[in-house]
Amino acid sequence: MKDYKSYYELKTTPDQAYLGLTNPLTIRLWSGEEAEFEAEIGKEFSMFEGNITGIIIGLEPGYKIVQQWFFGDQEEASVVTMILHPKKNHTSLELRHTNIPDDDYENIVDGWNEVFMSRLVEFYDE
Repeated sequence: MKDYKSYYELKTTPDQAYLGLTNPLTIRLWSGEEAEFEAEIGKEFSMFEGNITGIIIGLEPGYKIVQQWFFGDQEEASVVTMILHPKKNHTSLELRHTNIPDDDYENIVDGWNEVFMSRLVEFYDE
């Protein structure tokens, strides 16, 4: 199991970034894909045509989102934590993804950088 941590700059406020990550209509706007997402602890979600599925395990509006991602029959939970740090003219999104299966690590990191975050950053750059 491996962990991944990175930071991304979003040209928006933490409140707007939070909505962009938790509102299914906004998720569809930046991702270009349907999303099933209800911002409530204990709710399951699905994004990117079912390629990302999990359950919401923590929410602090405008500040933090914590999700458990599903990877088959994995014993230890794979947890994604996104923390939104306000900066002068932008939001710094701190991403932590723990317990990524070794065989999936490179694909997950590529997905974060080349798909998920690149689309989100581009959405807020417009």
